[in-house]
Amino acid sequence: MSASIAIVGAGPTGTCLVERICANAAELLNWPSLDIHVIDPYPPGGGRVWRREQNELLWTNSAAADVTLFADESVQCVGPVRPGPSLAEWLGCDPGRFVSRPVQNAYLSHAFQRAVDTAPRGVRVHVHATRALDLVDVPGGQAVRLEDGRTLEVDAVVLAQGHGDVTPTAEERRLAALAESGGLHYVPTGYTADLDLGQDRLPAGEPVIVRGMGLAFIDLMVLLTSGRGGRFVREYDGELVYLPSGREPLLHVGSRRGVPYHSKTAYPFKGTRPPVPRFLTADALGEGPWNFRRDVWPLVAKELAFAYYHELITSHPERSRLGWEEFEKGFAGERWRSAGMRTLIRKAVPRYADRLDFDRLDRPLERIRFGDQAGLHRWMDGYMGADLERRSDPAHSADYAMILGLLSVHGVLAELGISDPWFNGLFSYVASGPPGPRLEELKALARAGVVTFLGADLRVDHHAGRWQAQSPTVPGAVTARTLVEARLPAPSVSRATDPLITALRDRGEVDETSGLLKVRPADRRLLDRGETPHPHRFAFGPWVVGGRATGGFARPGLNAPLFRHADALARIVLSEAVTTQIRHVA
Repeated sequence: MSASIAIVGAGPTGTCLVERICANAAELLNWPSLDIHVIDPYPPGGGRVWRREQNELLWTNSAAADVTLFADESVQCVGPVRPGPSLAEWLGCDPGRFVSRPVQNAYLSHAFQRAVDTAPRGVRVHVHATRALDLVDVPGGQAVRLEDGRTLEVDAVVLAQGHGDVTPTAEERRLAALAESGGLHYVPTGYTADLDLGQDRLPAGEPVIVRGMGLAFIDLMVLLTSGRGGRFVREYDGELVYLPSGREPLLHVGSRRGVPYHSKTAYPFKGTRPPVPRFLTADALGEGPWNFRRDVWPLVAKELAFAYYHELITSHPERSRLGWEEFEKGFAGERWRSAGMRTLIRKAVPRYADRLDFDRLDRPLERIRFGDQAGLHRWMDGYMGADLERRSDPAHSADYAMILGLLSVHGVLAELGISDPWFNGLFSYVASGPPGPRLEELKALARAGVVTFLGADLRVDHHAGRWQAQSPTVPGAVTARTLVEARLPAPSVSRATDPLITALRDRGEVDETSGLLKVRPADRRLLDRGETPHPHRFAFGPWVVGGRATGGFARPGLNAPLFRHADALARIVLSEAVTTQIRHVA
């Protein structure tokens, strides 16, 4: 009797899960007879976010060498490893290249098709180009109702949709109502590629207030400049210059930090992988609940500093007065930011510029004030130039090691079920920024007057029939008829618009924590409102409690959590299928 599994979502997360199920099927099924139903209105591999039909000006924000959808020998998992090419290897391109999203889609589609083509005999993958509307219990399994009118009966279901759309927050509804009543424009949070950015809402030459300076802003910037016919050219001295088309709006941008995310590193890392995690352990944390800044952050910061100074001292010994063994012994015995640790770091690292300062890193504009807009723009030009220079210079490889430490810590926190908005923001700001060329383009746009920086701790109000933006960084205010929220919506089960999540939520069959879908950590079984795990329902991905580390693309050779978690879940779900097979035979 054939077993069957439904996977709702065919993006990178669902694709990875399909590959791990296929890889483990021959070992775990009594005889490989399995039907895998993949449900998504968008083609498998890329799903919605990485769909082929996107503007080619939009890039993947990871270098080609840092993207893989195939587990390798570094992955600590029980199931068999079936290596495959990274994006750079598949394309045969420069490892540091940043590809367009349609090209990324081609790689993801290849990964999905390879998983299907290399599945064991008797394992069949069926793609359903439609949405799942509901999920109900039936004898021995689950019935999945599809938008195209069909119903699938399966033994187990895995929800792997990724981040979905949500209804507006109360504040977004208030701002939208103000816009409608006052003849203004308001663009709420959302995927930039899906937003209406037409001339009627963002007219040429008119000021637009933009709140947010992360990756969503970079996409917005590209679509409203190069996407409207502007061009970047390189001057004889190497400076990048923007030539406007005349169709661009004038973007006035600010955020909490007031600066863009740090650019991606542009050099190969030749040091040894930092020996972390070492201090961030369940034993060190003790029993929860925890206050993140008081209980967790000191251990996280110590891990990151350990990774940073390990690389600085071992790869650049001329910049340290202590050898690594002496520094490591002293560092391990001190609490984060204790007087002893500060003394040790000052003794070991004589140059202040070589020391890791998280306050300076997190809030570079803190307590800085400018007398006018020109002063802020000169500072921002220098700040972005320094960031580009530092991220392209291997003399600062300690930064890279700290980023690797961030990746490790991010995974540990996810597995411990610890999530903190401030830390998630810091992680994205430091480790998940735009390609260097995009930051260089932002510099050129600011010099051309297309982008104006507003500063940190941005406040936006409705005043005298216009949107008004102010920051303590610089005096004065900017007004505009259009306000754009340049960021993704926060995950929320209670505000989800996905019809399947909505149906389960309204019946109390799913619940949330901090907006994330609740699952039992040990096996990712869905929990209902009464905390009861469902025997046939699972959820997987960054929108699930404990799954943040599976978001983004896995890097080769780094024991990526995406593969470890997908392999463990695949084996659990297949064990459910084994039980089904035995039950049917009996």
